[in-house]
Amino acid sequence: MPPAASAKCTYLADRAATKLRWKLSADDRERAALEKLAADCSGKVVKYEVAP
Repeated sequence: MPPAASAKCTYLADRAATKLRWKLSADDRERAALEKLAADCSGKVVKYEVAP
């Protein structure tokens, strides 16, 4: 996680976008951790394009 609290939601959105872009999986433990960390990031939109 980034040291600045203000960057947390951007970091999490970028991480999710990278996983989606490259079709990377997340196991149940990782998914639960990311959902918990992103709980207060409502309204943040994850934008990505699928890699060719």
